[in-house]
Amino acid sequence: MRAIEFQEYGGPEVLKVVEAEAPEPGPGQVSVDVAYAGINFADLKARETGYRVPRLPFVPGLEVSGRVRALGEGVTGLTVGQEVTALTEGGAYADVAVADATTVFPVPAGVGLRTAATLPTVLPTAYALVHSVGRLQPGETVLVQGAAGGVGTVLGQLAKAAGGTVYGVVSSAAKADYAREYGYDEVFVGDFEKPVRAATDGRGVDLVLDPVGGDTLRAGLASLAVFGRLVSFGNASGAKAWSVGQPELYPHGVTVGGFSILTLAQTAPAELRALAERAFAKVVDGTVSLPVTAEFGLAEAAEAHRLMGTRTSTGKLLLRVGG
Repeated sequence: MRAIEFQEYGGPEVLKVVEAEAPEPGPGQVSVDVAYAGINFADLKARETGYRVPRLPFVPGLEVSGRVRALGEGVTGLTVGQEVTALTEGGAYADVAVADATTVFPVPAGVGLRTAATLPTVLPTAYALVHSVGRLQPGETVLVQGAAGGVGTVLGQLAKAAGGTVYGVVSSAAKADYAREYGYDEVFVGDFEKPVRAATDGRGVDLVLDPVGGDTLRAGLASLAVFGRLVSFGNASGAKAWSVGQPELYPHGVTVGGFSILTLAQTAPAELRALAERAFAKVVDGTVSLPVTAEFGLAEAAEAHRLMGTRTSTGKLLLRVGG
């Protein structure tokens, strides 16, 4: 089979097409003939810094859609040939990928394999941030960093459907125009702390959702209203690990939480399945659409990484792998 792997860390050029043996599923696992693979910022971090890479060479990729190829020992509830979408621990940039059965989901009714490839990471993450961790209530205000990205596009729609007033932060005017099409009431370009205070009559927002970290996270914390909440779900800035304590939390009674779907898949797979089922229902009922804004062939993985690395892309990027 074909696979995209890197044997050293570096820029997009380290991604190479190789021929490899198709992996076989072990006990409790499922192999999938891949139709599409999603591209995530975590894939770029893996390639650049070794984020969640157990050893080299490594085949990146965290999510796929396709058809069940084979079932490992003890797997029930799935059949060979069934259309599925899956969250993987790597290996998605290939003709065949393997995933734990607990993170393999039947494709929802009415959803094609192209759209299904956008589901495993983006949709449950966004749903958890709005509902499970962020606990957004009708009438509250929410500020989303990276509003034009894959997760940000879904967050705007879910937060609006939950009855929130939704503010976004992006890096360009073009991204601001894009984000406004997906639920955002107002979108700020670049610096946001003063505009947020102005938009909320000095009050601040009830919920901040931050995948950036560093100075952006600290500015988000300063943008919270009394009793506000901040949820960190990434560190795209590459800043050193942050810490927060009494000086930041006590004056206004704010709280800070965190979320990682990859960690949840390892520590609480049953909770992940329940979360994913609730999240996928939002696509079926039309609450959420997941726009694919760019699609590349498997051999063009380096070009896809270059595009995402420019921070100019919007929506979701996919690799087209199989038929």
